[in-house]
Amino acid sequence: MLTVDFDKLGVQPGQRVLDLGCGAGRHAFELYRRGADVIAFDQDVAELENVAAMFAAMKAENQVPDGAAAQTVSGDALALPFPDEHFDCVIASEIMEHVPEDEKAMRELVRVVKPGGRVVVTVPRAWPEKICWALSDEYHQVEGGHVRIYSADELIGKLRDAGLRPAFHHYAHALHSPYWWLKCAVGTDNDDHPLPKLYHRMLVWDLMKGPWITRTAERLLDPVMGKSIAVYLGKPGSARAGA
Repeated sequence: MLTVDFDKLGVQPGQRVLDLGCGAGRHAFELYRRGADVIAFDQDVAELENVAAMFAAMKAENQVPDGAAAQTVSGDALALPFPDEHFDCVIASEIMEHVPEDEKAMRELVRVVKPGGRVVVTVPRAWPEKICWALSDEYHQVEGGHVRIYSADELIGKLRDAGLRPAFHHYAHALHSPYWWLKCAVGTDNDDHPLPKLYHRMLVWDLMKGPWITRTAERLLDPVMGKSIAVYLGKPGSARAGA
C-alpha cells in the first residue's frame, strides 16, 4: 500500500533516494523496483533487519533492474548520518507526526537533499485523524505514537520554513479511514471484534485484487476523506555538475 505516487515524484533509475522512517519498507521496496539507489533509514533495528531480508529476496528473484542498489541504515532523524546535499530525493512517509521536534527533523531532511532535489512528506490528514483521537486515547497515547495532528496549511508552512518549495499535494487511502474509526471505536487492541475484522478482509482483498469497484470508490473519495495527505516539494537551486 503506497501513499506516495511515484509517477508524480519522478524518481529515475540510478538516483540516490532516502526513505526516512521507512518502517516496514513499503516505499523503499518500490524505489528498489524502479532502479533507485535507495537507503531505508529507521531507528527500529529489528524492522530494518526484515527490510534488508526483503531487499535480498528481491534481488535473488530478479525483481530489480541491473544497477539498482539498496541498503538499510539505523539512526536518528534529528541527526542524519549523511553528508550535506547527498540525495536526489527524500521520502518521509508517516513519520513527522511521531517526532516531537518535527521542525528539526525537517531541517535535517532539507540538509541532506541536493539543490533541485525533490521531497515528499506524508502525514495523517487532520479531520480523519481527529476522529481517531476523539474515539480512542489508545490510538495516540502510546510509546512512539502520534504527538500532533497537522492541518495541511501547518504542514506545508513548516516545510516551507525549513527551506523547501511546495509544488502540489494530494490525499490517499480513503477506504482506510473507516477502518481506523472502527478500530478506535471498539478498541485498538481488540483484534477479535467482527466489524473491523470484516472491514480488514475487504481491505486485504482490495490490496491483492485491485478490483475496479474499490479502486474507483477510493479515487473518488480520496479528496474528501483520504486518510493521508502527501505533499510534494522541491529544494530551490540547481544540482551541481557531477554531483
